Amino acid sequence: MGTRLRPMDIGLVGLGKMGGNMRERMRRAGLTVVGYDRNPDVSDVDSLEALVDALPSPKVVWIMVPAGDPTRATVKELAGLLGEGDVVVDGGNSRWTDDIANAELLAEKQVGYVDCGVSGGVWGLENGYALMYGGDADDIAKVQPAFDALKPEGEFGSVHAGKVGAGHFSKMVHNGIEYAIMQAYAEGWELLDKAELTDNVTEVFRSWREGTVIRSWLLDLMVNALDADPGLSQISGYAEDSGEGRWTVEAGIENAVATPAITAALYARFVSRQDDSPTMKAVAAMRNQFGGHAVRSAAPKGGDAEGSAGAEQSETSKKAGAGSAEEPGES
Repeated sequence: MGTRLRPMDIGLVGLGKMGGNMRERMRRAGLTVVGYDRNPDVSDVDSLEALVDALPSPKVVWIMVPAGDPTRATVKELAGLLGEGDVVVDGGNSRWTDDIANAELLAEKQVGYVDCGVSGGVWGLENGYALMYGGDADDIAKVQPAFDALKPEGEFGSVHAGKVGAGHFSKMVHNGIEYAIMQAYAEGWELLDKAELTDNVTEVFRSWREGTVIRSWLLDLMVNALDADPGLSQISGYAEDSGEGRWTVEAGIENAVATPAITAALYARFVSRQDDSPTMKAVAAMRNQFGGHAVRSAAPKGGDAEGSAGAEQSETSKKAGAGSAEEPGES
C-alpha cells in the first residue's frame, strides 16, 4: 500500500477469510490491530474482554462474524464491556433491521454504532475492499483511518451511505444486483455451450473482457473458472444464497419497487437445488472465484459426491485462509 495513514488502534472480532485479510491490510497501512477469533491459532488475545482491555479510549471494535445470532451475541457482550464514546462497527452481512436494534442497545451505554457493508472477498487483501457504511458522522470519524486503510486505492470504493442501517441496506442491494449479473452471464454461457455453433465458448467470453459494454470483474472471474474447468464438469449445478438476495426482494415488495431480474436470479438458485443445472454451475464457479465460497463437486458415477458438502476449494481460497470459523457471508 502507499502512504501510511493516521495511527489508530482497533479491535477486530472474527479472523476468517475476510477478517484475517482485513487485519493484515490494516496492519500494512500502519494501524495497530488486536484480533480475536474462536480459533486460538489466529487470535492475538484469548477473549473479547482482553481485546477491549488492550485498546486505548475511545475504543473501536470491528465485528466480522456471521450475521444473525453470532453478531447479535457479540454486540450484546461488547455492550457490557465498552463505555461512553466507544464505537462498534458491524462489517458482516447483517440485515439492516438488525443494525437499528444493535444501535439502540449500545446507545443505552452511550456507545456508538456503525454498520458497514464490505465487498471484496478473498481478493480484498491486495485490491482493497469496497465499503458502504452508515451511522453518525462523529462515530464515522473515529473509524475513518480503518476505512481509509481498507478501501481500494483511488477516488472511489468507500461511501458514507447515510444513517445507521444505510450501509448494510446498500450492500444488500449490491448483492441483489450481483445475483442478477451472475445469472445473466451463466445463462449466456449455457446457451452458447448448448447451441453447438460456437467452437470455443471460453474464448468468446474472454473476448468480451475488452471493448464491450458487459465487461466486468465478474466476467473476468467467469473466464478464470472456465480456464480451470472448461466445461465446469467438476462443479455440480447447485448454488447457495447468502440471504441478501432474499432481503433485496423483500425490500422491493415493501417499497413497491419491482425487482424482476433479481427475483428471477434468486429463484434460479432455488431451482438449482432440485436439478443439476449447467447455468447454476457457472454461478457456483463465479461465487467460488470471487469469494472462496465452497462449491459442490459433481457426483462420481455410481455414487454421491463426498458427503452433502463435498466441496472443492480453489487454490486462491486456500491461500486466503478459507475455512476459518468466523465468516460473514457472500461477497
